[in-house]
Amino acid sequence: MLLTIIVLDSVGAGALPDAAKFGDAGAHTLNHTLAAAPVLLPNLARLGLSRVPTVQTSPQTIPAGDVQGAFGRMCEVSPGKDTSTGHWEFMGVQLQHPFQVFPDGFPPAVMDRFDAATGRGHLCNKPYSGTDVIRDYGEEHLRTGFPIVYTSADSVFQIAAHEDVVPLETLYEWCQAAREILQGEYAVARVIARPFRGEYPFERANEHRRDFSLVPPHNVLDALREKGRAVVGIGKIPDIYAHRGFTEEIHTDNNADGIQKTLARMKQAAAEGEDGLIFTNLVDFDAKYGHRRDPQGYSDALAAFDAALPDLLAAVPEDGALLVISDHGNDPTWHGTDHTREYGLLLAYRPGLKEAVDLGERATFADVGATAAGALGADWNGPGESFWPDLA
Repeated sequence: MLLTIIVLDSVGAGALPDAAKFGDAGAHTLNHTLAAAPVLLPNLARLGLSRVPTVQTSPQTIPAGDVQGAFGRMCEVSPGKDTSTGHWEFMGVQLQHPFQVFPDGFPPAVMDRFDAATGRGHLCNKPYSGTDVIRDYGEEHLRTGFPIVYTSADSVFQIAAHEDVVPLETLYEWCQAAREILQGEYAVARVIARPFRGEYPFERANEHRRDFSLVPPHNVLDALREKGRAVVGIGKIPDIYAHRGFTEEIHTDNNADGIQKTLARMKQAAAEGEDGLIFTNLVDFDAKYGHRRDPQGYSDALAAFDAALPDLLAAVPEDGALLVISDHGNDPTWHGTDHTREYGLLLAYRPGLKEAVDLGERATFADVGATAAGALGADWNGPGESFWPDLA
């Protein structure tokens, strides 16, 4: 049995009940994006997007009509709205406390050790948007060779460096050094390599980004691997779980590359009769368009995924399934440049489904992992309730 899970990174389905605590009451990534930049999404609509609660239908965007899949939305119980929090909860790790954030930058106890590890000084060390920070500090970085360190509302330590000044392998070594420093009381969820290139105002080299995550506790990925199932991580998925639990890792450059590599791996698995999980993250929605508050780019990326969806559905084996989900919001019409606290999207497809299936409002993102364990016969007694029986 082959289960494919595709995360549309940041494609939120409306503000969660506690969104006001995060400053996000009223956010709705899907609705606001499509209102600002309408595009037609007929295939996602047929898969069930047209029936997801609060998602607005329209002949110009998400047409109402017959549905061939299962649909719902998911609550995130962990306190956060970032990639690590959402993805860890998908696989059964519910956080009791949020990852540490540093709204005033990192203290000398961290930065002195980091400077010693790099043998250089550093620039910035405050919350910043990724595009603004290289614009404002890029030229000083070219003069000094000092890495640009910055954070955000998320639990991240980000290191930006020009590819002509700091070789990628050196940047990755600095990130690993930071990862070793940022433990215990200073633990952040992720250290992120943010290379950039070109001349002022510079361009981010997103295809060379790398994430260095905290190691998660035992989770569904481990349970699948322990059962002898293939666990294939595509895109930034392996980074998010600190490369724990995977039998194969496939790097991607962008959404289009991620879709094509997912499709190719699905076809390979089907041809070989392979049992396991293919787990993909498509990050462009978030990294290229959400944080940059670009509704048109966001809509265009949704349309591109929608156009690829028929090929993905056709590649699902007769006994297989496809889940399309999201990990948080990043409403490109919202104030600021950070994520938004929203419901996760949940769409599912099995070739044998005879009619539309309403999966309702799931109590936790962990239902995804419980479903993966149930579908693939893994032993899992942690959080989450499987909806696999609803897809039978």
